[in-house]
Amino acid sequence: MTHPADPPLRTIHLQIEGRVQGVGYRWATVEAATRLGLRGWVRNRRDGSVEALAQGPASAVQALIDWAHRGPPQAVVAVVQVQDIDMPKGDLPASGFEQRATA
Repeated sequence: MTHPADPPLRTIHLQIEGRVQGVGYRWATVEAATRLGLRGWVRNRRDGSVEALAQGPASAVQALIDWAHRGPPQAVVAVVQVQDIDMPKGDLPASGFEQRATA
């Protein structure tokens, strides 16, 4: 009996700019990424932006990118920069999606 291969993983770095701090953006990102089965993290940046690192099946990662352009209801997203990256798995949590301290 054969098993279908796991879908290839995609890892991205997101930088989100606009009114994205103080509006629940990080919390909502954790909720969206968890719902999509992604692992990674999200944090505020001192420059007022939000950044995230996410990994999972390509279709789920794309769904998070699409969501990031909208964000939670109070957010006003101006720019979403997406960078595909190849990185060691040690930079991601073993499982789940978490909020990290401001950087």
